[in-house]
Amino acid sequence: QAQLVESGGGLVPPGGSLRLSCAASGRFYSSWPMAWFRQAPGNEREFVAAIRLMDGETYYADSVKGRFTISGVRGGSSMYLQMSSLKPEDTAVYYCAVKGGLAWPPIGEYEDWGQGTQVTVSS
Repeated sequence: QAQLVESGGGLVPPGGSLRLSCAASGRFYSSWPMAWFRQAPGNEREFVAAIRLMDGETYYADSVKGRFTISGVRGGSSMYLQMSSLKPEDTAVYYCAVKGGLAWPPIGEYEDWGQGTQVTVSS
């Protein structure tokens, strides 16, 4: 399995920006989709965005298109989520995940998960 570590969460005012990072190690290949999910208190875990690092192909949830940008070094094992125009409803624990296969679009189950990093959008 892959081991995943997220970082970069914190407190930010509405309209502000934040950048999250995720590093993968262990059994990971750049051809496997890598994604951000989030979970707010009382809600189910929600897909945010995914990237295939072998070529930089990306996929976004409608709720974050135009505000969030997922990126990473081509062929590498780390990805980033640049969040801008943040809203209170973006408040959640953000998780890094890896899909252990070649499926694209990157929908369905993900096998490996990080511990999460808290993002709080509040004035």
